[in-house]
Amino acid sequence: LFSVFIHPDKELYKEFYSLSIALMVVNAIIFLVGVVLNSLALYVFCFRTKTKTTSVIYTINLIVTDLLVGFSLPIRLIMFYCAGDCLYCSLVHIFGYYVNMYCSILFLTCICVDRYLAIVQVEASRKWRNPTCAKGICVFIWIFATVVTFSILIMAIQFAQCCLSKILVLMVCEYFFPLIIIIFFTARIMCALSKPSLMHQSRERRMRAVQLLITVLIIFMICFTPFHVGQVAIAINSKMSSNVNLLVYHVTVTLSSLNSCMDPIVYCFVTNNFQSTMKNIFRKTEPQQANVDILGTNKNSKGS
Repeated sequence: LFSVFIHPDKELYKEFYSLSIALMVVNAIIFLVGVVLNSLALYVFCFRTKTKTTSVIYTINLIVTDLLVGFSLPIRLIMFYCAGDCLYCSLVHIFGYYVNMYCSILFLTCICVDRYLAIVQVEASRKWRNPTCAKGICVFIWIFATVVTFSILIMAIQFAQCCLSKILVLMVCEYFFPLIIIIFFTARIMCALSKPSLMHQSRERRMRAVQLLITVLIIFMICFTPFHVGQVAIAINSKMSSNVNLLVYHVTVTLSSLNSCMDPIVYCFVTNNFQSTMKNIFRKTEPQQANVDILGTNKNSKGS
C-alpha cells in the first residue's frame, strides 16, 4: 500500500489542483503553529523544569516527535518541487514521517499509563516510575517504532498486492493496541477517582488527570483514527478507485499532522505551572521553575 503513494503530492496536484493548494496552506499553518508551540514547550521542559519526572521525560520525547513531524512538512513541499521522481527521497520522507507519527502515539500512551500508576497504583508503582526506567522505555519506543515501520514499509513495497496482513500488523501494534490501552486506563482512572479511598487527593489534581486523559482520547479520535481507518479500508477494498484512495490518504494524513498542534494542550496538564511559565516567557520576565509534576505521586504534588 505504501508504494501506491510514493509520489502522492504530484498525483494530487494533477487530479485535484484546488484541494492540493488548500492542503498546502493547511500544512503551512500546522508547521508554523506546531513548531512555535513545541519549540517553546521544549525550552520550558528542558531548561525551566527543575525535576525531570517520568511524565516530563515522556513529554520531552513527545515534543521531539511533534517537532520532527512539523519539520517534515516543508521538506515534503521542497521534495515536490525539487526532488522530481526521486524514489529514495520519497521513501526516506515517508519512513521518517511514519516513525515519528507512531512514536507520538506510543508516547501519548506512556503518559496515560503513567497517569494511572501515579493516581491509582502509587505505592506499587514507585520502583517503575523513576527517570531511569522512563528513559529506557523511551529508547525502546524509538527503536521499536523504527524497526516495525521499516519492516512494514519494505514488505509493502516489495509485495504491493499482498501486503494487507502486514498493514494490519502495523495498525494493531502501533495504533489500535495503544488506543485500547488508553481507553482502558482512562476508564479505570475515572472509576478509581470516584472511590472514597482516593478522595483525599486534591480536586485540582483529580480534575487535571481526567482532563489529560480525555484530551489524549480526543487527539486520537481527531488526528489518528481517520488515517488508520482509511488505510484499513483502502487495504480491504481493492476495487476502490485511485482518486478516492488519493483523497482519503491526503486528507487523513493532514489530520494526523494536526497532532503536532494539539499535543501542547496535553503539556498543560503535565506540570502545575507550565501555563504560567509560558505566560512569563511572553512577558519577558524571569519564569518560575516548573518543578512540580501535578499528576505525580503524592510526594510531588503537595503544593498542588
